[in-house]
Amino acid sequence: MKIFGKKFDDKKVKKNVYTAVLVVLALWFVYRFVMVAIESRMNVFNPVRDAGKNGTVVATIVAEQKTGIIKTPLSVENNRAYVSGAHRRGLKVGQKVGAGTIVSVANQLDLNTGMYVVKTRNVDNGVVFAETECNGFFIPTYAVRESQIMRAESGAAVAVPVTVKAGDSDFSCVVGDIHDGDVIVLSKVEAGQKINVQK
Repeated sequence: MKIFGKKFDDKKVKKNVYTAVLVVLALWFVYRFVMVAIESRMNVFNPVRDAGKNGTVVATIVAEQKTGIIKTPLSVENNRAYVSGAHRRGLKVGQKVGAGTIVSVANQLDLNTGMYVVKTRNVDNGVVFAETECNGFFIPTYAVRESQIMRAESGAAVAVPVTVKAGDSDFSCVVGDIHDGDVIVLSKVEAGQKINVQK
């Protein structure tokens, strides 16, 4: 085999070829190590690492006690409606519903439907709303979990037990150890979890 007009068997040619190959490999390894070192120094955003260092970014609201109306939808047929336990809390005997009133609210589940029976008087068939006036803190219903909310304190989430006075699919009117100006965490977090409240 001839390389550049000389036989490959020539020791000098072999040595030069092997030396060139080794130099190329050495340069390639040096290049790779330099690139790895450069990439390691780069500050690539990693959400998990960032959450561990700065806390999980959360959505919040500022608590404000006020009086408002909670509207509980009732699907009435023949002056009877079936509601879940969450909706049953805000319903009371004598409460106005459409053009009529609530006559009774069951304390036990109806075994046929798994719901609570609400009996009404003078209410037309169809969907009507039972309006409940409530004084408390209006928190989005999805942020009230197992009768507690999360409050931001010193960069961490703290569980606060609450009593739900009334609620609908949008808001729950709650009372408990909450004060005006408290920062309520809406995002799903665990008690004690490090959080990052954006301003």
